[in-house]
Amino acid sequence: MKTNPRSAALAVLAAAAVAAPALAQLTTPRPSPNATVSQVVGVTNIEVAYSRPHVKGPTHKEERVIWGGLVPYDKVWRTGANAITRITFDGDVMVEGQKLAAGSYGLYTIPGKTEWTVIFNKVATGDPFEYAAEKDALRVKVRPEVSAPHDQFTIEFPSVTSDSAVLALEWEKMMVPVSLTVDTKAQFLANAKEALAKAKADDWQTPLTAARYLYDNKYALDDAAKWLDKSIAVKATFGNLSTRANALAAEGKKQEAVATAEKALAAGKAAEQKPSPEAVQALEKKIAEWKK
Repeated sequence: MKTNPRSAALAVLAAAAVAAPALAQLTTPRPSPNATVSQVVGVTNIEVAYSRPHVKGPTHKEERVIWGGLVPYDKVWRTGANAITRITFDGDVMVEGQKLAAGSYGLYTIPGKTEWTVIFNKVATGDPFEYAAEKDALRVKVRPEVSAPHDQFTIEFPSVTSDSAVLALEWEKMMVPVSLTVDTKAQFLANAKEALAKAKADDWQTPLTAARYLYDNKYALDDAAKWLDKSIAVKATFGNLSTRANALAAEGKKQEAVATAEKALAAGKAAEQKPSPEAVQALEKKIAEWKK
């Protein structure tokens, strides 16, 4: 059978066209692999996307001088490799005591022998070598510390509380700690108001969750009482009635607390999903104490 040269050529081109997209999607390993680290501080989520170069370089054999060598002192560094290191906050934060609005930023640094400048730039994507100082949102000064050796550049959160965290930049034998704080109480209150504004008419759980947190942390008690009333009005349950009983007892209204707690026990017995025996016993113990 005789093959048409033109048809054969077209077939080759068609096969190449089909194969091209597949080849274009092929990912090769990077000497400095990409990484993402995230941390929730209170109700604020923080995420860092960065690359992790090695002290020993791409071959993992040669020992490189990092500080003052591969990473020069007193010059802007992209704080990693490959691309802009991006840090994202979904709520406002304080960085070393200075306010930074929620959003995504390019995380740059200027390493120094005794002091570093940590930079949050408004440009979070693109070419890291096109850094423009006029687009900085914030600069803070921090002091580096001696740390355990890290062959790979590492960003982590070694210390976290309900309203603070330390963002640590670690490489070679150095660690640069950056102090972050958040106003968790204010952020939770704002989130609660937004969630309640969107809540369905038959939703009693969301206002109860908001009220419980405010009562437990003893702030915005007017909002807590209002939201607890809303929860009970939608559906009286063991959970919201026992919360109301505890709130009344905290105000010194023991008789009202006892009456409300007994209603909570009755609601719990009638419910399809019963409260835990431990919760019932704890409330019964409180009733006995309040009656005294």
